[in-house]
Amino acid sequence: MSAFKTKLSDSSLFRTLYIIDLFFCMVSFLQIPAYIFLVFLFCWGLRLVYLNQKRYNTFFKLRFGIWVGAFLAFSLISVLINFSFTILFSVLMFLHVMICFFLFYGMHTEPDLDFKEELFIIGRVIIVCTTLFNLIGFFCLLFGISFNWNFYDLHWVYFPIYENRFTGLFVNPNLLGFVSVVTIVLCHMFSKNSLRGEVKARGFGRVFLYSCMIVNLFALILCDSNASFVLALGYAVVYLAYIFFDTREGLTPSKVFIKIITLLLVSAVFVGSSMIFRTVFKAGFAAVTAKTNALVDVLFDEEEIIHDITDGDSSPEEKKGAVTFDHENTNIDSGRFKLWRESFDLFKISPIIGIANGNIVFYSEEYLNGTLQYSYHNNDLHNGYLTIIVSTGVLGALLFGTFGFRFAKHAAQHLFLRRKTVRTEIYPCLFAFLGAYLVYALFEKALLYDISFMVMWFWLMMGYTSCYVAKYEHLIETQYLFHQKRIRRTML
Repeated sequence: MSAFKTKLSDSSLFRTLYIIDLFFCMVSFLQIPAYIFLVFLFCWGLRLVYLNQKRYNTFFKLRFGIWVGAFLAFSLISVLINFSFTILFSVLMFLHVMICFFLFYGMHTEPDLDFKEELFIIGRVIIVCTTLFNLIGFFCLLFGISFNWNFYDLHWVYFPIYENRFTGLFVNPNLLGFVSVVTIVLCHMFSKNSLRGEVKARGFGRVFLYSCMIVNLFALILCDSNASFVLALGYAVVYLAYIFFDTREGLTPSKVFIKIITLLLVSAVFVGSSMIFRTVFKAGFAAVTAKTNALVDVLFDEEEIIHDITDGDSSPEEKKGAVTFDHENTNIDSGRFKLWRESFDLFKISPIIGIANGNIVFYSEEYLNGTLQYSYHNNDLHNGYLTIIVSTGVLGALLFGTFGFRFAKHAAQHLFLRRKTVRTEIYPCLFAFLGAYLVYALFEKALLYDISFMVMWFWLMMGYTSCYVAKYEHLIETQYLFHQKRIRRTML
């Protein structure tokens, strides 16, 4: 019994189970039981928030905790002032934000935490499961195995194609795209010598990791998720920028200018070639899929095909509809512009203190055009920044932005002002993912107000980054900028 109580007090175990459960919430055939289990995990998390504050004094040891506390206090005031029948949802989101701040970002306040071991345990599950699920999806896609089921519009399964895009075993192509990018980043992290030297990486050799990266890259392309593709490109560009400026020598203005121009040119070529490869690969794989499906039809439905040809009917490919892996919705914004226009009208209702997150859909239907609805696709602004501004107003957004700026400042210091390069560590990977995610949050339900794998993975990466900052900050030193002119940390 005492061992069980010890496990209930283990924040690292909670984070591991919470993230893995949220991962399975995205898997079609496991979504419902995963959501049921999530309720118990959420309650466990709230207990740990209280327990950690009691034993670790979390809030007062939290990096930039003054801004976190001010944001939480202001968010609570916004919820109480905007009292409505949706207040329960607003309170739920407030509790969710506390878990984000105190259990995920605040993991650096936990003594004796081996965050690299925790990352390896979580990452190992995600790499294996995502790669396996995508391989199963590819196999079924090539051999024409599909399954569609809809339960009164409450739960649906479209396998392996959803709206002409590869979705595999996941609920939505956009979710598949995000978790594929996460898996690629994890494979990159696991290939780092520093991590491999500190954890038991048996069974995760570099050949295996690179194979997983290729599989998930193909899945990312075929799901045709524009936001996830931007996330992947953003990660590569930010990491490339780090490589360009990872120097311990003073830089002259001319060298800085040359590096910036070179970086822009290299990034433009990389992004352009990636877009071309994406288009060509989708077209090529669509042709391969059509051929393999036709071959399966010939082997198993030979008499029916001969009968259709005799009667002059269309070919099996034309009957079934060829998969092209492109959006059926030709709008490049996929309806987001309409949601964003609605968000500005919501902001005007209460620009200073916001309307509280739980009132976003309610106020849209009650006072505006009703663009936002209580449905899967239209219950969020699909922009993490707009969601925070509308929910907490200008003051809340400023407090959250100040916290984010302070964190980014210290994270960048640790990346560039250490006495030795950190290129062999996983820290540049964490920094690059967070930087790319800030762009990704412009297009998806991300950043804060959503109990999902996408949001919690961001805060998990924030937590690991904060552990690095807290552990190695004493190694940061004053550097020379432009030869004899010093740049001090206070200026950054």
